[in-house]
Amino acid sequence: MADLLPVIALSLRVAAVSVLLAALPAIALGHLLARRRFPGRALVEALVHLPLVLPPVVTGYALLLLFSPRGPLGGLGLIFTWRGAAVASAVVAFPLFVRAVSLGIASVDPALEEAARVTGASPARVFRTITLPLALPGVLGGALLAFGRSLGEFGATIAFAGSVPGQTDTLPLAIWQALQTPGGESRAMSLAAASATLAFLTLLAGELAARRLRWTR
Repeated sequence: MADLLPVIALSLRVAAVSVLLAALPAIALGHLLARRRFPGRALVEALVHLPLVLPPVVTGYALLLLFSPRGPLGGLGLIFTWRGAAVASAVVAFPLFVRAVSLGIASVDPALEEAARVTGASPARVFRTITLPLALPGVLGGALLAFGRSLGEFGATIAFAGSVPGQTDTLPLAIWQALQTPGGESRAMSLAAASATLAFLTLLAGELAARRLRWTR
């Protein structure tokens, strides 16, 4: 069990950082899509949701081109690092985060926002004091969905960050490595059990948090 702890800790760190990376863009874009009608909106929505339908390895390959030494962002040095794994996970989980935030904000009565604006509140203040608190279940749900998706991310991560023991071998990659190793079935089974447990706890935490928020509103 002790040899599984570093893999679990790395997976949790990568998932947590990926949520932090995606949070502000997801909230901003979710608010835009929920409250604004503008030319090209359908194109923006299609681009946002593209990682959901692309093979994850294609997303990873695109990131590899973008962050390669000869790419426009090559100076950041993310390839084959745990930070690169977090970026890959954030990109793949981003559509789920945006959609949950957008649905949460769309559920807020626009009349409440308009009433605040009539009293002289700025758009930023309306968002901070009215929209965001009322949409918090959607935001929290999106964060937990993104966290869970990041825990299970494989294709984009292995294409972009590789499988480097101690650096990028999150649970899915460690399971894959164990299955490629003769006699690694027992380790793969232990890792799979840990992965399933973390996924279940994430979903359970999301449901309990959503209920608590509904009760306190």
